[in-house]
Formats: sequence, C-alpha cells, structure tokens
Amino acid sequence: MKVFGVTGWKNSGKTGLVTRLVTHFTQGGLKVSTVKHAHHSFDVDSPGRDSYRHREAGASQVYIASKERLALMRELRGADEPSLEEILAQMSPVDLVLVEGYKREAHAKVEVRRRAATGPLLAANDPSIACVASDHAIAGLAVPLFDLDDTGAIAEFIAERCGLR
Repeated sequence: MKVFGVTGWKNSGKTGLVTRLVTHFTQGGLKVSTVKHAHHSFDVDSPGRDSYRHREAGASQVYIASKERLALMRELRGADEPSLEEILAQMSPVDLVLVEGYKREAHAKVEVRRRAATGPLLAANDPSIACVASDHAIAGLAVPLFDLDDTGAIAEFIAERCGLR
C-alpha cells in the first residue's frame, strides 16, 4: 500500500486537510484508508453501551459489526502502543493510506502550517517532510510550498510522489 502522512502541530489544520484529501482521492476512484494518531487517551465508545460494558468487564478485543460497518476496539491494558508499521500491516489493502500525526515516523509527509503555529517548522530538520501546506508564505524552504486550501495541487503532489498516476 502507498502511505503518505499529514503532520504538523496542534490546531494546524491536519484533520481538515486529511478529510479534503480523502474526498478528492475517493471521488477520483481510489480506495483510501486513514490512520490517526492521538496523543491522549481517547474512547470511541460510551458508558452504558453493550460494547463498553464488554471492555469494562475485561475483554481484550471487542468487535462491533453490522451490515454497514465493522469496528474493532482493542484494549492495550498496559501493553506498548502498536507501531505505525504494525497498524498498517493489519489494514485491508487500499490504494492509499493517509496517516494523520506520527510526525516522528519516516514515511513521506506534508507538513501543515498555520501562521499562528506554536511549534518550530518541522521541514527545517526532517527529511521525511516532502512538502509544506501553509496559510502564509514561508521563505527558504527546501521542499515545495502549497497553499493550505489548494487541495487539488496537494493531492496531485501526493499522487505523483506515491506513483498513483
């Protein structure tokens, strides 16, 4: 599978770009999956639901299945967080996997940057950053710079880089 990341600091617009890219690529006929890294505890379930009760009772894995979708929740219960490579190995084959976050991994990425960014420019020191998408001009970049709202140009760059055209 082809993998391309979307990374940046908190509130930089990563999720917005990922969703626009998914729409762009799927409308173009590609099968796309996503992986999102969360830096905090999260839950996709809610108290009182049967699946929540299963996990609370100690189940290691809970599948929720219907004719519309399938979800797997796996409790780590103190085990190490799986690596991105391990997660990708468990995914069904698709044309492209867009990875949100995982800024320290070595896969190619677009850095999303807003003028109000609080962290340093990742592209300055990270060779895995293949381009930057920003809401403002950035001088001295060694990689291509795209307008953050130009989803088509960013998608074309990713498609070219991943050999999808």
